[in-house]
Amino acid sequence: MNLWATKSVTALRAEAEATHERSLKRALGAMNLTMLGIGAIIGAGIFVLTGLAAALHAGPAVPLSFVVAAIACGLAGLCYAEMASTVPVAGSAYTYSYATMGEFAAWIIGWDLILEYAMGAATVGVGWSGYFVSLLDYFGLHLPTAVTSAPLRWCSSADVANAVATCIEPGWNRTGSLFNLPAVLIVLIATAILVVGIRESAKVNNWIVILKISVVLLFILFGLQYVNPDNWKPFIPPNTGAFGEFGWSGVFRGAGLIFFAYIGFDAVSTAAQEAKNPQRDMPIGILGSLGICTILYVLVSLTLTGLVRYDELNVAHPVAYAVERVSQLSWLRPLITLGAVLGLGSVVLVMLLGQSRVFYSMSRDGLIGPWAGKVHPRFRTPYLSTIYVGIIVAVITGTFPIQILGELVNIGTLLAFVLVCIGVWILRRKRPDLDRPFRTPLVPLVPILGVLACLGLMATLPGDTWLRLIVWLIIGFLIYFTYSRKHSVLQRELDGQSLRKSA
Repeated sequence: MNLWATKSVTALRAEAEATHERSLKRALGAMNLTMLGIGAIIGAGIFVLTGLAAALHAGPAVPLSFVVAAIACGLAGLCYAEMASTVPVAGSAYTYSYATMGEFAAWIIGWDLILEYAMGAATVGVGWSGYFVSLLDYFGLHLPTAVTSAPLRWCSSADVANAVATCIEPGWNRTGSLFNLPAVLIVLIATAILVVGIRESAKVNNWIVILKISVVLLFILFGLQYVNPDNWKPFIPPNTGAFGEFGWSGVFRGAGLIFFAYIGFDAVSTAAQEAKNPQRDMPIGILGSLGICTILYVLVSLTLTGLVRYDELNVAHPVAYAVERVSQLSWLRPLITLGAVLGLGSVVLVMLLGQSRVFYSMSRDGLIGPWAGKVHPRFRTPYLSTIYVGIIVAVITGTFPIQILGELVNIGTLLAFVLVCIGVWILRRKRPDLDRPFRTPLVPLVPILGVLACLGLMATLPGDTWLRLIVWLIIGFLIYFTYSRKHSVLQRELDGQSLRKSA
């Protein structure tokens, strides 16, 4: 068998245009796709991880971390825009890799995307839980900690040495909690909405996006009036002697952490087969959502670190915490918390959407079971994959802490971006004749810079995160060589051609 056999771009385009009982419903325009991207991007990054990155890594220079991450994402986003307009099929980087680098590379990236989207939904679910509990506290309703936090926590040797709560020994430690009930519930609610239909999911997302952008703008406009410039000094705190703990290395480590905040434009590309005019609308949705959110991120992080000293922001709800600390802004607390609750909910929705569409594409190619490709006869959604993914993510969300989940998402996403950038370069060389409604400028310079930027951010992530990625990929290899290659539609077609030639 040929591990590097590629799918024909012509065949992929034909699949995208097909209308039958297994095809998805085309219901999304450019505005829907842009809102989908914003819905995924404005979430945990702005409401949760900004405080974590500032407190532990970048200090007041966290806006620079957002800019570094945005440059890497922008380079990858240009490549995604070309691929999405050229190969407008569900599956995102998985499909693009199949068309450029072959089946084995496609399997690797598809398996990687499962990690990205599943852990992404789980990470945001945990962040949602923190804000939801904060909202209930505001109204005098207090849930017991036994059902509002993860039962497990990963502790480093430094955590044990510093006597961090519940850290008894390096590695996994029990926290005393049972499970994170609110996080489980938001995943199950998002799953139910996605099963009902893509048009309905897009409408829910659009209203939530309007609300959370309004809340973010209110925080920026009113928060900037009460900024204390002394909180920005020193803008880049001196390094503690350890890589990633402030200084310029902290800025880059912070970028590696909050890179998670930008993966929404990647999720847009998974909906290519549900776009009305993907050749025109996909680049608008991908690049438009990325540009809008970068501006908002920089302004929010400047405001946040100006309101409260950076070393106080290692909390589950830093934006709400900041307005609590400034009495003149206390009226914003319920609005911000409500905006975060709804906003993070929409991110979970888009992450689960992306995961189920990757499963749908892999099932169509025979690489995973046919159950994942089944489309509901009424709703025209891949309902079984959506339900199964939702249940698995709910279990993960209720069990594991946000930092471990976030690092897994980041390294998986960065690997996907690297392969998409390489894929654009390969497809330009192999098929220069293809119609490309959107063309990445300065090829191969932009793809090469995209690869280097993403690999650089991957290098800032902890060794434990790399180890977990390697273990995940090894599991994927076992599944591919024991099941997927035997059921691959493409390999069967190639085998049939070989038999006909030999006859």
